[in-house]
Amino acid sequence: MQNIMTYVKQNKWKVFATVFLFGALFFAFNTFKQESQESPELRQRKLLSTIGQLLESEHYSPRNIDDAFSKEVFSAYFKALDPEKNTFLQSDIDGLSKYSTTIDDEIHGATITFQPAVSRIYEIRIKETQALFNQIMDQPFDFNKDDSVLLNTDKIGYPKDEAERAKRWEMLLKYRTIERYASLIDEREKNKGKEKFVIKNDSTLEAESRAYVKKSYKKRLESFEKTFTKEKRFELFLNSITGLMDPHTDYLAPVEKRSFTEQMSGVIYGIGAQLTQDDFGIRIASIQPGGPAWKSGQIVVNDVIVKIAQGADEPVDVSGYETTDAVKLIRGTLGTEVRLTFRKPDGTFKVVSLIREKIVLDEGYARSVVIQNGEDKYGYILLPDFYADFEREDGHRCSEDVAAEIKKLKAENVKGIIIDVRFNGGGSLYEVVQMAGLFIDKGPVVQIRNKEGRAQTLYDETPGILYDGPLVVMANEFSASASEIFAGAIQDYKRGIVVGSSSTYGKGTVQRNVAFGKPLDSLGIQTEYGAVKLTFQKFYRITGSSTQKKGVVPDVILPDEYEYLKYREKDNESALSWDEMERARYMVWPNNTQLSQVIQSSNAQIQNDTALNKFKQNLQWVSSQIETPVYLKLDKFQAFKKRIQEVSKQNEQALKLKTPMKLAPIKVDYNKFYNNPDKSKQDRYQAWIKDLAKDFQVNESSKILAALNKKTTTAVVKK
Repeated sequence: MQNIMTYVKQNKWKVFATVFLFGALFFAFNTFKQESQESPELRQRKLLSTIGQLLESEHYSPRNIDDAFSKEVFSAYFKALDPEKNTFLQSDIDGLSKYSTTIDDEIHGATITFQPAVSRIYEIRIKETQALFNQIMDQPFDFNKDDSVLLNTDKIGYPKDEAERAKRWEMLLKYRTIERYASLIDEREKNKGKEKFVIKNDSTLEAESRAYVKKSYKKRLESFEKTFTKEKRFELFLNSITGLMDPHTDYLAPVEKRSFTEQMSGVIYGIGAQLTQDDFGIRIASIQPGGPAWKSGQIVVNDVIVKIAQGADEPVDVSGYETTDAVKLIRGTLGTEVRLTFRKPDGTFKVVSLIREKIVLDEGYARSVVIQNGEDKYGYILLPDFYADFEREDGHRCSEDVAAEIKKLKAENVKGIIIDVRFNGGGSLYEVVQMAGLFIDKGPVVQIRNKEGRAQTLYDETPGILYDGPLVVMANEFSASASEIFAGAIQDYKRGIVVGSSSTYGKGTVQRNVAFGKPLDSLGIQTEYGAVKLTFQKFYRITGSSTQKKGVVPDVILPDEYEYLKYREKDNESALSWDEMERARYMVWPNNTQLSQVIQSSNAQIQNDTALNKFKQNLQWVSSQIETPVYLKLDKFQAFKKRIQEVSKQNEQALKLKTPMKLAPIKVDYNKFYNNPDKSKQDRYQAWIKDLAKDFQVNESSKILAALNKKTTTAVVKK
């Protein structure tokens, strides 16, 4: 039972569905019975068949895993391995097509043959493309030839032969090189006549551009070769399968499952250091005071990490690794040892042994500032995620953190509050219910329904309201899941005004982690076979409408630069459909006539803004360019680049504030911003507040908040 409760806590569903979770866990753990000296092939076979059973029996809207599904997996895996369609040949696809209707048999327990066969050919093709890359980059490009490249690979097939593949690589590398070359030409023109500026001829600039691109690609290829192992390719195969059920059902390998849990809780077990990457490798950018790296006294900024070892295990050479891959090796279980080999600034090498400790990522937690608008002050709260750490008694939870920020803002006598959930991808369903309760006095917040059609309404059951003043919620097309529940509830209750792009992301599904195999740590954060993040419910607004695909349409539409790019749920072919259920019983916020008046006037003002209308037209033009070829003849490329620069400048001017907003940290947070013992963190906080002061959308939201405050104050006076 302790394992069950740990699992429930991990997945934030502690208030419901316990019995259902027990059934799923029993299924998952009993499928994996430990065998001595288990081969990689047997491990993969067991993992694949278990995932298949889980998808068919427990997914919210399971698809039949049959020959038709098999054909889709066949295509999806090639697309995942070779998204630019410049590695495999069409003959490879044709030769492997015999597997296109047998993958479903492998999912149901047959010997795995498709993925290993693809992997073997892939290794051959990668070596060929590496040789091809060197061959192409050793020869100068002719930028007077009327070549072009189509970057939207959905419009093209796989190369029919090696010659077509070589041509495709040549055009892609020529495109990357002309980008650099055109910039160097521009720089030369701007600096002609300036003292000490060295004028270089075209051939020299072309050679430098090629060298720059070659170095960049070689670095990527080196990292790719080291990290994209056979095991990683198999994990990609599993995700090609899970992703066909819906976009949010994923397989998480053991280390990825740990990373997911860390992200949700805001707590990691590591060494307390920020890493960065440059031409010399992965190096220490800053050290957190009080952390293991700081306490060792042996690590300094600019030390380059050469190798990483887990305890007494053989160290892994991380030369050529991406920072994210190195970080996954450094983080681990609380109290375990990690040994790092450093190249010191003087060229010597040093091995440092560290014991992982709890590191709190507080920069990912809610934070607030005060906006000074004339004589009035307004509060702004940024919420990056709906995070929750149920593992620890003192663990951070976003509803409690936001409540604390509200109390601090109320102490500053603000006349309204902005809650910013732009780019907030969601998180804990339990937490969003608690957070909505800060602004409403008891009532339903969200409805959920499982695959059998059983529905449940989640309520704010806490009497009273923490904040009852004017409220604006900022959202955009990357606000998903829990963010959409929160924005939708505020809108449905007419409690405040939602401001943002034409719609939020449109994720109306609920996931939970089903862990496989025995726990590898005391909290069950990392498990032997990883986990599947499984879609098992859908959620609905209290109006009965799903946010799935449609998202939440803000009350006031503000344009942004992502509007016409295809990032939303509706743009994914495997997304589940929109539907609705019965409306919940709830009472809207009184005095909501002020909302409708402010919404109407704000939308009218935005729609009549000439600069913003031009901004939208420019965005439409930019987004359409992905469908057209890019010319690789210098004069045509320069003309296109000039047009792009003109559009970018126009859009920058349209959203540029003539005078930045006056922002200040809350008095009790002053030391965090200006006397922080972690200097690098202090610099990041100050940079954040400086950038925020220039944010056009925050400025517009503060104006809406001011108008709402004025209307509300007038209404109170009249009473």
